[in-house]
Amino acid sequence: MSHRTARTLTRRSVAALGLTAAAALGAAGCVAGEGSENAAGGSGGAGEWSTDSLTIDFATYNPLSLVVRDQQLIEKALGESVTVEWVQSAGSNKANELLRSGSADVASTAGSAALLARANGSPIKVIDIYSQPEWSALVVPEGSDVTGPADLAGRPVAATPGTDPYFFLVQALAEAGLSIGDVELQPLQHADGRSALEGGSVEAWSGLDPIMAAAEVESGAQLAYRNVDFNTYGFLNATEEFIDQHADVAQVVVDAYEEARTWALEHLEETAALLAEVAGIGPEVASTVITERSNLDVSGVPGEDQLAVLEAISPVLADSGDVAGGAEDVEKARNEIVHDAFALAAVEEK
Repeated sequence: MSHRTARTLTRRSVAALGLTAAAALGAAGCVAGEGSENAAGGSGGAGEWSTDSLTIDFATYNPLSLVVRDQQLIEKALGESVTVEWVQSAGSNKANELLRSGSADVASTAGSAALLARANGSPIKVIDIYSQPEWSALVVPEGSDVTGPADLAGRPVAATPGTDPYFFLVQALAEAGLSIGDVELQPLQHADGRSALEGGSVEAWSGLDPIMAAAEVESGAQLAYRNVDFNTYGFLNATEEFIDQHADVAQVVVDAYEEARTWALEHLEETAALLAEVAGIGPEVASTVITERSNLDVSGVPGEDQLAVLEAISPVLADSGDVAGGAEDVEKARNEIVHDAFALAAVEEK
């Protein structure tokens, strides 16, 4: 696979820069990465680039992040003048914590989690779509008498608040005429939810792949309820500060993601092998996740399809009590969350 040079990527960023950070690039009109002495944001002597550091997450629920990291696509594009630090997200809630605290510039979540964070005041926007997965389902132990969400009333159920599996559970319960208050919610991180299920301290778990797929193969767990429409897209998010001050580097990140998507779609088994290695799961499990439940063949440009999904879950989110400002703040967040300029530029050049 050929790798674009840093100079090519910088020129490709011009369109996005004009849309996202004209003011930050300075009145002189000098585009960062093309000879400017003080690039956008001016944060520290990177010279060609507007920053000398980038912190970005990788996650087993985001296969493209594993490809970008493994092939060092960002590092090769940025060169030695920018230090790239990778941090692992254990779930969308953890990715949101990284973004909110300033510990990461770019991080990957589910769409529902991104909307929740934005509605609660986290200044993030989605800059690329990495997948349209079916990564959540209601998981029960082998031999369980739970056949669907209607059977969960009064029973202990594990889920990770602020993530797609949590909102999957909320929607599944609502379809059965129940609310989250009708179950004994155990707010556990994804891996701990699996452990609780297998240890018998909960009777169901709203799971997340690849942990969920591993539980099926390794411990005989069953998917008692599936609904692909209750899963939201995979969102790659960036802080507004990063978008405004370092649009040149943000463009490099999105370009790398689009390059990784092309490679992954042509090398599904290699992508599955990479997932197996990073997640510590068997190749059979990883292959199931990549080939059957991770739809990577979607447009990276965030837009109407994602907004339609977010609109569908907005009432659930507003009624959940997880957003202090309720429906008004959810709607405001939905109207502000998309930033498509980088993805449009990247897709146009593919």
